[in-house]
Amino acid sequence: MSTTSTRPSLLRLGLQLEAATLGWNVVGTVVLLIAALSARSVALAGFGLDSLIEIFASIVVVWQLRGGRPERERVALRLIGIAFLLLALYISAQSVYTLVAGAHPRHSLLGLAWLTVTAAVMFALAFGKGRNGRALGNRVLETESRVTFIDGGLGVAVLVGVLLNTVAGWWWADPLAGLVIVFYGLKEGSAALRSG
Repeated sequence: MSTTSTRPSLLRLGLQLEAATLGWNVVGTVVLLIAALSARSVALAGFGLDSLIEIFASIVVVWQLRGGRPERERVALRLIGIAFLLLALYISAQSVYTLVAGAHPRHSLLGLAWLTVTAAVMFALAFGKGRNGRALGNRVLETESRVTFIDGGLGVAVLVGVLLNTVAGWWWADPLAGLVIVFYGLKEGSAALRSG
């Protein structure tokens, strides 16, 4: 197959992967925010907001894939970076407040179930996007694949925090898991801004 006939197929696949990410995260945002409100969980709320960032990042990638112009790549990377930095700012303030106030989150079986499945789905999507982005030579899709991989890793970190709260009663593990999101949000946000 020639490169000219392969490129449209790769673009189509990239758009399909982003559509799958968007769909999952739209549902996930609602599920996680319901679970977070009922459990008063900073970690679940943070992961729900991270899903909003992932939705935003996917929309930016779709916008860039459909336009394909180099200036769109720079703008797309900057937008993704700014979104991550805003997430880190919000979660750090909320986590510190929860730790200082000593607010004890309740248990959330819904949150635990969703986080478990989400981590697996995000790792699979990240692999597909990374591979597709490299084949296309598209830095935005490659960068967003790392965002999706981080989303899977954050899912695991938040799952551990929520699980420790549920099983061992370690209420402080929940907001500490939220601080993991802050670390990765700052790291990925500044990396996206530098590469844009």
